[in-house]
Amino acid sequence: MIDRRILLASAAGLAGLFGLRWSGRESAWATGTKVSRKFEIEKTDAEWRAQLTPQQYHILREHGTEPPFSSPLLKEHRKGTFACAGCGLPLYSSETKFESGTGWPSFWKPLDNAVGKSTDTTLGMARTEVHCRRCGGHLGHVFDDGPKPTGLRYCMDGLALVFHPASPSAT
Repeated sequence: MIDRRILLASAAGLAGLFGLRWSGRESAWATGTKVSRKFEIEKTDAEWRAQLTPQQYHILREHGTEPPFSSPLLKEHRKGTFACAGCGLPLYSSETKFESGTGWPSFWKPLDNAVGKSTDTTLGMARTEVHCRRCGGHLGHVFDDGPKPTGLRYCMDGLALVFHPASPSAT
């Protein structure tokens, strides 16, 4: 017969493990529990740290987020392209940017072959995480409450992006 103390200790241990898993800020991909992926651009941790600001590193490589309403890109309304701050891959056209009221730059569609997706189960729920297709940098999440024509809201961390204005002849 199983001793009640062993049963309770086992249940508490499992609850603790699940609690840590659900409460962490990093996604499962960041902590290495998902199948590892290969990207066109791969760098060592030291190389990423040398290239990125501490805040960019936290977002792109550790799957962090910036405070809402803190990104200067939130109010960027010029024509141009939003690219990955890690590798420079163009990700979103300014033509797909919209004001979502969430506090992060939002887009209804990425450029073709620009982003990848994975499941993020942190915060006790399943969300669709968006990452750069070329370097794997974490960009944000996509939700199904956006405007037409896609109905999607790509909610991106502004520090994960850089903006490249269109040339004067293109405007």
